[in-house]
Amino acid sequence: MIRARDTAAAALPRRAWARGTGATVALAVLALLAGSAAAQAIVITGATVYQRGGAKLENASVLVQGGKIAEIGASVVAPVGAKQIDGRGKVVAPGFVEAFSQLGLIEIELEASAVDGRFAPTPVDIHAAYRAVDAYNARSVGITVARTGGITSAMTGPVGGLVAGQAAFVSLGDAAAGPLQSPSAMVAALGPRAIASGSRGHAAERLRELLDDADVYRKNRGAFDRNQSRRLIANRLDLEALIPVLEGRLPLVVTADAEVDIRSVLAIAAERRLRVAIASGVEAWRVAKQLAAAKVPVILDPTANLPTDLGALDVRDDGAAILARAGVPVAISTLGDVQQARTLRQLAGIAVASGLPWDKALDAITSVPAQLFGLRDRGALERGAAADLVVWSGDPLELASRPEVVIIGGVVQSLETHQTRLRDRYRTLPKR
Repeated sequence: MIRARDTAAAALPRRAWARGTGATVALAVLALLAGSAAAQAIVITGATVYQRGGAKLENASVLVQGGKIAEIGASVVAPVGAKQIDGRGKVVAPGFVEAFSQLGLIEIELEASAVDGRFAPTPVDIHAAYRAVDAYNARSVGITVARTGGITSAMTGPVGGLVAGQAAFVSLGDAAAGPLQSPSAMVAALGPRAIASGSRGHAAERLRELLDDADVYRKNRGAFDRNQSRRLIANRLDLEALIPVLEGRLPLVVTADAEVDIRSVLAIAAERRLRVAIASGVEAWRVAKQLAAAKVPVILDPTANLPTDLGALDVRDDGAAILARAGVPVAISTLGDVQQARTLRQLAGIAVASGLPWDKALDAITSVPAQLFGLRDRGALERGAAADLVVWSGDPLELASRPEVVIIGGVVQSLETHQTRLRDRYRTLPKR
């Protein structure tokens, strides 16, 4: 039930008038007006609401105010003038989180000038100082397409080489907004594709050496600057960028498919007490107990059901289900395919068809990736959380359902894309 209440109109605090110059006050007024327009209260009524995978409310309402979830439940008090959205017969769910992407970094795969943050395994295989935020294009056409798949935020970062660099966690809302968190993770890889030699053992050796050198640098920067230390494997900026990883402030996301490589990641993490996550993880199901014991999440694509190389042959369609049963936090991702990011919910649905419980699949594209990168105000619909949510025509993991309203940061987003504009432009050709 929705009850309206009167709210006082927003007004500029008197202190601003007292202490501000004319220009300062004018700017404050403009900012206030712009903010009030963007932060219009929104109430969705009578919907089936999934606060998270295992928390479902029937005939519930959600009040969005000030960019946050203000109230949620069967009885919600909404302010006068709130935008009303009829949720009867609809499903409201948290906005999806793409856990491992290159959104905003890649525009056109086959055009070099439109590809950033993708490194080939060369003798220069350490790019820890690379920052995705420096190349991120918030106006990328891929971002609006991802929104049509219900994705409201994403981890976007580099790939390639032993250490590809620093990822950023970004909102897919207003293009003027900056990253929500940068860096959000350090991206690395193990396996034959990680280094030019093609040796997985050599890749593990180089990663250990790199972390050891970063520790040496951390403990005696002065000696390095005076050229009084032994030769280190990387340059100063790369070593500096790895310090938050060594100190446990930044997760290390390692792409690894073979069981032996995943075991190497676990060993290195234990030696250095690192926060790590596995990406791809074709054979991760084989070490599910060890991953669960170490509390290491796995980011995977449940449709990647073909061997990546002869060293990682044991691919299973139910890998996500096996990991989840063992207690491993599972995140589902398209693993960097920008053009296919919008299919994230389809991947989750396929995981359900292969045995992953529905609630775990929803969490795998919402709360699990948000928590992995420390964004605890996203991925779930709770009072005080960021208002990133989607109103669906039906079950969000069903292909027949579609997002009818996408709200990011409390603002209703356009679902128009470059493709829909072209469709509308050429749908009706002028008569000759």
